Formats: sequence, C-alpha cells, structure tokens
Amino acid sequence: MLAELQPHCAALGADLAVVDVDSDAQLLRRYGLKVPVLLLDGEPVCHGRLDLAELRRLMRGRE
Repeated sequence: MLAELQPHCAALGADLAVVDVDSDAQLLRRYGLKVPVLLLDGEPVCHGRLDLAELRRLMRGRE
C-alpha cells in the first residue's frame, strides 16, 4: 500500500507517517491482521489494499 500511496500524497495535500504496528502492543491489539492500515485523522480509511476513491472522498470532506 505504501508504494501505491506515496505518489498521491502530494496531490492530495497529505502528510504521510509510517508506524510499525508490531512495535506497539496497543496498535497490534487494535489492528491485528488488518495491516497495512491507512488512517486519516486517527480513523481507518482502508486496510490491506489502498482504496484511493475513499481516501479522495474523505480528503474532500476536510476542505
């Protein structure tokens, strides 16, 4: 997901932070096998595969 997402970050005006879920017990409990997971403002957008349409929809709602 990361490689697919990176080119879209600048176009969407989004900053990207990568967090290792396995290194944080709370995140591991919360997301478990739902990795990779993409969050926007702390809320899940998608997991496993990038849902670019959903991300764009949510980003438009932030304007």
